Parts: sequence; structure tokens; C-alpha cells
Amino acid sequence: MTKSSLIRLVIVDDHEVVRIGLDSVLNLTPGIKVVGHAARMEEATKLCVRLKPDLVLLDIRLRDGSGIDVARDILSACPDTRILFLTSYADDHTVLEAILSGAQGYLLKDIASEELIRAIKSVAAGEALMDPRLTKQTLHWLKNLSTDQGQQARRALLSQQEQRLLPLVAQGLTNKEIADQLQLSEKTIKNYLANVYSKLQLGRRSQVAAFYASSFKGASALPPSQGESR
Repeated sequence: MTKSSLIRLVIVDDHEVVRIGLDSVLNLTPGIKVVGHAARMEEATKLCVRLKPDLVLLDIRLRDGSGIDVARDILSACPDTRILFLTSYADDHTVLEAILSGAQGYLLKDIASEELIRAIKSVAAGEALMDPRLTKQTLHWLKNLSTDQGQQARRALLSQQEQRLLPLVAQGLTNKEIADQLQLSEKTIKNYLANVYSKLQLGRRSQVAAFYASSFKGASALPPSQGESR
């Protein structure tokens, strides 16, 4: 939140009616100023890098991709910006993936406007917030992230190609060696590995290897995909 206590906010949603409606409500609220709108992934990230808002109100599904990927990109480029998801998706996998992206809040779109305003102010002030209808199951997931069940939940966040990297990283192979084995470019491997770090909230190859050892007990490496382009 800025020193003037004005919350500078960006709205990211691919439905124009939703953006206009939110803008109308929020710009009439003292202490909140909508400084920008975006409908697509790349547009959203560039806008936030330029404006450095205090908070981004973000939908999970965008027309050209995932709001969760946008959240990771924004938080990487603008670590002081806070992310509050506002979406109609409440399935288990989506909520967990949103939490692991680093977002500070998750609300469902049928929330009342007064409650949304309170939530925005709370998240901008540094609090973490979940829709009350999701809290019980989410706390259960967070409590069990280090258990076998939690490991399985985190593993499920990885794509098939990202999972293929794990045994090769555990073997100590370099990105170039992994690229040769999977018949992909070294740049592609680097991008996949960055996704693995982000989704699993890990920072080093040794941690990825440890995760693989504990989460994929007895599993063998998946065969490389033959159809993926470099």
C-alpha cells in the first residue's frame, strides 16, 4: 500500500462488462483508485511492470491463458504488488495452484461489493484472505503440504513434461544433457525448470532432487515426448 494510503489497483479480466462494473464500484470507493485494465496475459504483465500497482484483481481464466501464470510473472517482476484472485472457479486443483503461485487472496465472483472492498483493503494492508467457503479445505491442504498427500497435491501441479525433468535433475544432469535426452532445446528445459521451481516453491536443483526422491518413490522416468517441438 502506498504511503498516502491510496490503493492503486489494476483489474485483469477478459470480460469487458466485468472490468467496467468493477471499475465503476471501486473508483467510487474512498482510498481505492483503479489505474489500469487488462484482458490478456502479456498485456497484464506489461501493464503491472509499468504501473507497479499496490494490488491486482485477477481472474483465474483469461482468454489467452492462465491467470495463475500471470500472477507468477507479476510477482516476479513486482514483488511489492499483491495479488487477489476474483474468479468463479472453486475446484480443488485451481485453488491450490493459486495459493502456491504466491497470491495473497482468493475470492469467488458472487461476493457482495461491500465484502469485496473490505477484502481489497485487507489484502493491500498485508493480510492473506480466502473466501470463507474455501477456508476449511484450503487450511487442510496447507497443513498437509509436507505429508504424502501434500506431496501428491504439489506433484499434480506439474505438467507431464515438467514431471519428466525431475528424475533427470535428480541424476545430476545439466540442462544441456536433459535437453539432449528429451530432444528439446536447452531454452525449453530452462523454462520448464523455472516452472517447476515456481509451482513447487523450491529454489535449488538439490531441492528438486529431494522432492523427486520423496514424492516419486519407486517411479521411473516417463518416456520423452516425441511430438513436442523444440
